[in-house]
Amino acid sequence: MSDRIIPLARLWIVALALTLITGCSRSDPQAALEAAVQQLQDNLEGKHSADVMEQLHPEFRAQQQDDREWAKRTLLGLFLRYQNVRVIALSKTSRIDPNVSTKGYTEAQVAVTGAQGLIPDNANHYSVKLEWWFEGDDWKLARIDWK
Repeated sequence: MSDRIIPLARLWIVALALTLITGCSRSDPQAALEAAVQQLQDNLEGKHSADVMEQLHPEFRAQQQDDREWAKRTLLGLFLRYQNVRVIALSKTSRIDPNVSTKGYTEAQVAVTGAQGLIPDNANHYSVKLEWWFEGDDWKLARIDWK
């Protein structure tokens, strides 16, 4: 696995798991968006790669270039390398696009840690931007960028 994939994987996983939610309703698009972000975090920390992949839009792109196949390989590498993965949202905001109600955005400052045991072997901080598209009955992650 290349040296590029592991750091990006950690960042990607951290970025995906950004929002803590207190409740949600399908009739409230904002709450549904926040629930999707929380579910992504839960799936990442639970190392449920199939569930993470289910949340990605068919046209998913990371850093404007990497696709779903890249995401799948990256998750596999991350989950094989670390027994425990944590995504900690230091700050976050999610919003529905006022002009296009089928697009939502999440911006966050996140810390991602990976550990073989209780003490993290690695920790990184990222500024993450996620773009969600509403498809069918669900918000799907379409774009993710980070610094």
